[in-house]
Amino acid sequence: MDALREIDTWGARTAAAGVVRADAELGVHGPRDVELRWASITKLLTGLAILVAVEEGTVDLDEPAGPEGSTLRHLLSHASGLPPDEGPPLMPPARRRIYSNLGIEVAASLVAEHAAIPFDEYFRESVVEPLGLAGALHGSPAWGYRGPLDDLLALARELLAPTVVVPETLDEATSVQFPGLAGVLPSFGRMDPNDWGLAFELRDHKSPHWTSAHNSPRTFGHFGAAGTFLWVDPELGSACGVLTDKEFGPWALEAWPRFNDSVVREQRS
Repeated sequence: MDALREIDTWGARTAAAGVVRADAELGVHGPRDVELRWASITKLLTGLAILVAVEEGTVDLDEPAGPEGSTLRHLLSHASGLPPDEGPPLMPPARRRIYSNLGIEVAASLVAEHAAIPFDEYFRESVVEPLGLAGALHGSPAWGYRGPLDDLLALARELLAPTVVVPETLDEATSVQFPGLAGVLPSFGRMDPNDWGLAFELRDHKSPHWTSAHNSPRTFGHFGAAGTFLWVDPELGSACGVLTDKEFGPWALEAWPRFNDSVVREQRS
C-alpha cells in the first residue's frame, strides 16, 4: 500500500506500519522485526488477557474492584473515578470518563490475585503465547509492552477474528460501557460523550480524532505516547497499526488523521 510510505515523512528514526485483514496482509512498510515500545497500546493486550480471565471464571466484570462502588468493568472502561496515575479517587464511579493507567493496573492486580500468579505470567500464558508474539511485558500492564510490528499485526488479526476469546466477549468489550460519560481524550480534548469499551477506545463520532474521518463509527483501538497506534474497523474489515520511536506530540495531531485518511482511501479506491 502506497499510503504507508507517509510514515517516512514523520521524522522518526524507526517507523513501521502495516494493514491487515483477518486472513491477509494488505501491506507493510518499514522494519517488521524491530522491537519498539508500544506504550498505551499495551492496554489492548492487557484487556484481552483480562477478557480471557473473565471467560475462564477467574474474575467477573461486575465484581467489586478499586474504589468503593467500583467494579472491574468500571476500571477497564476508565469510569472508576481513579486518577490518571497514583492518587486517591477524583470522584465516585460512573460520573466521568477519567483516563487512568492506575485503573488498568488495579484491574490487572485483581486478575493476579485471583489467579494466584503474577500478572505478567498470566499475560504471557493467555495472550503472548497463543498469539505467537515475540515481545514481552516490561513493567506496567497499562503501558509496558515492547514488541515488533509483526506482534502488532498479529493482535490486529486477532481483533478482527478472535480466537483466544469468543466473538461475543470481544463484541461486549468493543461496545460502549456506561454510555453518556464525558471526559478528556488525552491530547485531543474534551469529548461529550467520551465513549470507551473494556480497555478499547471507541471512535464513534469523536472529533477531532486520531483515526480517519472516513473510518466507521464502529472503529476501535488505542494510541500510545511512544508514537504508536492500532485501529480496527469492522465495517472496513481491516486494521492498521503503526510503531515508531518518535514520542507523541503536536506533529501527530495532523500527521495521524492525514495518514489514516490515505490508508482508508486506498482501500476503498
